[in-house]
Amino acid sequence: MQTTENDITDVLIIGTLVVVLLLVFLFLFVILYQRKMLKYQEEKRKMQAEAQNSFLQAVFETQESERKRLSVDLHDSVGQVLSAIKLNLHRIDKLSGNVENASTLLASTRKLTDECIQEIRNIIHNVLPTVLIDFGLTDGLKDLCNYVQQNTGMQVNYSQNLNGERFKPEIEITLYRMVQELFGNAIKHAKATEIHISLTKEAELICLNFKDNGIGFNKDAIIHGFGLKNLQSRSQLIKADIKTNSVAGKGTQTTITLNINNLDN
Repeated sequence: MQTTENDITDVLIIGTLVVVLLLVFLFLFVILYQRKMLKYQEEKRKMQAEAQNSFLQAVFETQESERKRLSVDLHDSVGQVLSAIKLNLHRIDKLSGNVENASTLLASTRKLTDECIQEIRNIIHNVLPTVLIDFGLTDGLKDLCNYVQQNTGMQVNYSQNLNGERFKPEIEITLYRMVQELFGNAIKHAKATEIHISLTKEAELICLNFKDNGIGFNKDAIIHGFGLKNLQSRSQLIKADIKTNSVAGKGTQTTITLNINNLDN
């Protein structure tokens, strides 16, 4: 049975509208999620002022649980729907024959779908790093470094001596989130082109060093921003010590150290 030109055009229009609606839905969903996370961060700062570490831990666990739920929802619902739309577009392409302008419209629609699917993958990667959960901190940071290098063009050098050793989930997740925060600062503010990260363990002491070659800043003049406050809050969750050294024009170095036995005290 031959497909008429009008039928194909109707299907293309409907398919395009569905993709656009899903993109709008995804945009609104992400905006609402970001607002919710900002609210969590505000609550966390208030609890920090009250010096209630147990409350901070509860917020941390709630955030990670929410991240996991969001990741699963994106993968199981929106991601699968968009994949189905992409498959249908390929089928329509085969049926369209030589209908004028059909191939151009299909190509444009497929591009929109691909971009949306990639954006969902990026969100899932940031929200729930599966490599970290499945294989631990060393592999998780390696994957994160590769991801940043591929998507920003910065040279990222990563070294470690842990050989796949695993730690408590709160240690692994917190250190990973802190490195994400440091990457964000380097990308948004430092104008860095090269980053060196080392993760080492000697006896019971873990040391994470993050150094960039960016513009740096004057510690006496700068007002601590949201990112630096986040780092301080996260370091308290795992009883870690964090030190930042920076000189204007000469880059920034942040060192995080913690004793893995301190969480048991």
